[in-house]
Amino acid sequence: MVKCGLKFLFVLILMFWIVNGSLCVFAVDESEANARTAIADAEVVVSDCYGAVLDAEKAGANVTELLSVLNEAGMLLSSANLAYETGDFNSTVYFATQSILMLHGFVAEAGISRETAIQQRYWDFMINVVASIVGTLVVICGGFGVWFFLKKKYERAGSVV
Repeated sequence: MVKCGLKFLFVLILMFWIVNGSLCVFAVDESEANARTAIADAEVVVSDCYGAVLDAEKAGANVTELLSVLNEAGMLLSSANLAYETGDFNSTVYFATQSILMLHGFVAEAGISRETAIQQRYWDFMINVVASIVGTLVVICGGFGVWFFLKKKYERAGSVV
């Protein structure tokens, strides 16, 4: 009977612990919530900027300067994450905000680089095609002109002799 009582007590304590443990609310102060939000916002901005740089690079743009700025912003975001892990929420917000500010207008700049690269590629193609066509026509017309000139010259030379 003592064994049943201990089992019952053990089960009762276990159930109390499970129910009570699942209802625990973890308190988060406002500065921690602001820090978490700042990091999430910065991560979204950095991710969007990486996508814009990838599109510009696929179009053939020189993205060296863009990547340099993006790497600096990534370092600030890394510093924000480190500050968050150490519990320095004011520094977390500062670094995340600096990262976002550094990337202000970045997507537009990457888009301009992408469009410039697309236009440059188009004009390079057109110049190559047009130059090839014009060069071919010049060689063909020049060949006919030389042939016609030499034919006339040899016809006159044959009739003089």
